[in-house]
Amino acid sequence: MSRKTLSFLAAIVVAIGLIVGLRLWTSDDTASDQPKCTGADSVKLSIASSPEKAGIVGQVAKDYSGRTVAGRCVEVEVKSKSSGTAMQALARGWNEAVDGPRPDVWTPAASGWVNLLKQRLAAADRPSIVADGELPSVANAPLVIAMPKPMAEALGWPGKGIGWRDLSALATDPQGWAKYGHPEWGKFKLGKTNPNISTSGLNATIGAYFAATGTSSDLTAADIEKPDVRAFVKNVEQSIVHYGDNTLTFLTNLLAADDRGAAMSYISAVAVEENSLVGYNQGNPTNDPAKAGAHPRPKVPIVAVNPSDGTLNSDHPYTVLTWADDVHKQVAADFLTVLRGEDAQKKLLDAGFRGFDNKTGPQATSDNGVQADAKLNLIRPPGPPVLDKLLGSWGELRKKANVLLVVDVSGSMSDAVGGTGKNKMDLAKQAAISSLGQFSDSDQVGLWSFSTKLDGDKDYRELIPIGPMASRRDDMKNRLSGLIPQGGTGLYDSSLAAYQYVKQHLDVNAINAVVVLTDGRNEDPGGIDIDNLTAQLRAESGSETVRLFTIAYGSDADQDILKRVSQATDASEYDSSKPDTIDQVFTAVISNF
Repeated sequence: MSRKTLSFLAAIVVAIGLIVGLRLWTSDDTASDQPKCTGADSVKLSIASSPEKAGIVGQVAKDYSGRTVAGRCVEVEVKSKSSGTAMQALARGWNEAVDGPRPDVWTPAASGWVNLLKQRLAAADRPSIVADGELPSVANAPLVIAMPKPMAEALGWPGKGIGWRDLSALATDPQGWAKYGHPEWGKFKLGKTNPNISTSGLNATIGAYFAATGTSSDLTAADIEKPDVRAFVKNVEQSIVHYGDNTLTFLTNLLAADDRGAAMSYISAVAVEENSLVGYNQGNPTNDPAKAGAHPRPKVPIVAVNPSDGTLNSDHPYTVLTWADDVHKQVAADFLTVLRGEDAQKKLLDAGFRGFDNKTGPQATSDNGVQADAKLNLIRPPGPPVLDKLLGSWGELRKKANVLLVVDVSGSMSDAVGGTGKNKMDLAKQAAISSLGQFSDSDQVGLWSFSTKLDGDKDYRELIPIGPMASRRDDMKNRLSGLIPQGGTGLYDSSLAAYQYVKQHLDVNAINAVVVLTDGRNEDPGGIDIDNLTAQLRAESGSETVRLFTIAYGSDADQDILKRVSQATDASEYDSSKPDTIDQVFTAVISNF
């Protein structure tokens, strides 16, 4: 069997694993392999769905495709796209070359994203692409604080109400978990996604601002600027281990830690939707029906803490965009009827969602970490202008980054990428330069390149030492623009050296991380091997750790190895096996900081 065949088989094994859930934008594998409609007058309905329900919506679409609507055979294609990422793409006009096929229907996780889209379009003096009127819901899911059960019990769960104020106090207490008799758990560590991209992160951030004001009425712009409110939110953010584009990053890492018997060392709490908690406790944090039963239930379950100072509900709206023509609108309306029908709703309820009518399903049980009869203190999200101000405030208060970017410049990076007129190096440089805008001036950022024997016997070269982005932004752009492919791929030695470098420049008040982009596999047989590499990375996993995020760039990148490397540091591997997706993937990776 050839090396390429072995690599292909390894990639398939990886695809079956949890990493599939981390893809920012992929074709939904539940779609039919062969078109069910072949006539020239057939109609294809394109749907952009938030990731946590995309597998289920795609499964319903597969069964639905081939149906006749208005005398036309119809196909429904479902793509997974994070709610905030989709909102941003729609707000700037949806570039199919970058964003994928333009959707006829958008179903984000919450209506707040639709309201933000309207706000962004109005601010840019562009017409709305969302029809007026109330949006129908496909499913519902309240935000919960998911905690390993022993940790929640240590705080008094389920008899005692626990809210953001309690977590803020624990996050800032120098004793950490020792205050509750568990010094072995270390500091309180919170997982929360980036609110610019993810619904759970947005709702958790809103919840923290509400808790800071102590109000249950509308949040105002003046509230957001109050010094005590800003101090409270900053305290919550300082307990963050890292951010991310969706909660699967945290839940897949937690499940991997549970497999190692180390669930209590990775994270203390993570803000997720209720359905994701149910999926995790069933060993399927992706909630993909195709993966049901593939992994056993975790040894340490997580439980839903319903924030006593208020939480928000994700109502999963079904939004038909105004650029859809009459036929596509008829198909969209017909498919909505199916999504709200008995069979599709059963699939959603079985996955831990609440129905479009907000009723709980059979999975809302104590075994799955849910108190079905718990009374929720639901709060109403602020209007779009206040929400925009809140996001701007969060950008100032979020935990800062201390990050080293490490870019593969091996000879294979000169390979052409079909249909783009560019090579892999060109696209990677363009994506990396674009991502710099996600860093604030106060973030600490550095840049290395690597191949083989790039600097004497070293496979890597320091181009810009870690330091404030404010004084490095232009230099970062210039050095990235000047990268030239050469040599082989010294992946292992370069990854270890970068990890050790950031350890030596550790900032205890920041998210300390390395981002390694590579399009190949290790080609330095004289260096460290993979087992020794992961052992040295894992030795420091825990409290003040460095997380090593990897990007598998192009079809020749070894995703299995890169996943092992990233998981050893409780980080994530990102799949950019299609090189023309690297811009989206870079955005997802940098959202961790």
